[in-house]
This record gives sequence, structure tokens and C-alpha cells, in this order.
Amino acid sequence: MAPTTWSDVTRALGLRPPAQVAEPVSSHAAVSLVLRQAEPGLELLFIHRAEHPDDRWSGQMAFPGGRAEPGEDDLAVTAVRETAEETGVDLRESGELLGALDEMQAMARGRHLDLAIRPFVFRLAGGPVLRFNHEVRAAYWIPLDGLMGRDWRSTMEYVHDGSTFQLPCIRWGGPVIWGLTFRMLQNLETLLGEARQADRRGETVAVPG
Repeated sequence: MAPTTWSDVTRALGLRPPAQVAEPVSSHAAVSLVLRQAEPGLELLFIHRAEHPDDRWSGQMAFPGGRAEPGEDDLAVTAVRETAEETGVDLRESGELLGALDEMQAMARGRHLDLAIRPFVFRLAGGPVLRFNHEVRAAYWIPLDGLMGRDWRSTMEYVHDGSTFQLPCIRWGGPVIWGLTFRMLQNLETLLGEARQADRRGETVAVPG
């Protein structure tokens, strides 16, 4: 398959309006899928969350983001603010909002939480130096085509209430990507595939913006 391009991403995000969580929730959050152009192709930014006993997603791979603050009605603003706080990347200055993925209800330990998360996709210009806050242990730029391919797909054991489950994940040579972050990647992969199918059929796909 040909390498994923910026045109592929923008066309995929223009396929349809992002779905919203049907169940009413009292809290909202946003994350940033930050893409940059690298020599092999597009790369996607991940953070490795620091270990903390009060963090439900402690130690997991994630996208930069967090809960909306009072008065933040535009969740894209939340995504930009949290990305700057956690990684030092100022998307207001060096980023371009390409679109959004489907909103997802957060889960922890097999249970839905009273929290909906909206993922936003950004194009990053240049190569700003990453500066982590206390919530971030490390960060990684991972090739998008590797994430969308089959070679890194695997399963992992997850133990909950005495039962062991096999969950899908991505093993890329660093910390395992699974859970909500994996589901967001699946959403992007589905949209990219649908956009390519529309191209083959000669259909017009709207471009966000």
C-alpha cells in the first residue's frame, strides 16, 4: 500500500461528521493526535504517562490531552492547552487543526466512566523541542503507516475481577499501545480505508476547513 499522505488524512477526516457519545456525561476531555512529516513518512506523537496512584491510566501510552476546564466550551481549545502543558508543543503557533475523530466514552477497569473524550487531529509544522511536565514519563514519534499496518498488531492479557481477557494492542518495539488509544487509532484506520475506497470508486470526499 502506498504511504499515507496529508491528502489521505484530510480526506479521511472529511468523510462524515464525528460521532458523539450517546449516553449523557457530566465531564468532557480532549486529546491531540499530532502528526508531523518525517523522512520515512508521517509520524504520530504519543506520550508515555508517568506512574501515579491516582491516575486511572497510569503508565500507559496515550495521546496528549486531558479534561476541559470551566468555560472551555470548544474542546479543540482543551486539546491545544493540554498538549502545550504536557509536551511543550504549542499547536496555536505551529499546528493546523485537520479535523476530529469520533468521540469516545472513557473506560477504566472494564467500566464506562462519566467522561467523554474528543480526539482532534493536528498537522505540526517544524520540529519543536518536547518539554514534559510531571504527567509525562517519555514521548515517542511513531510512523503512522506502521501503526495502520498489520505487522505490529497483537494481543495482550488483561486481568479484571479474577478473569483474564485477550485485548487487541500494538507492539511496536516500545511500550504497548492498547485500550482507548488503540480504539482511536482503529477509528482513524477505518476512515483512511473508507476514503481510499471512495477514491477507487471515483467519489468526492469533502476536505475539512
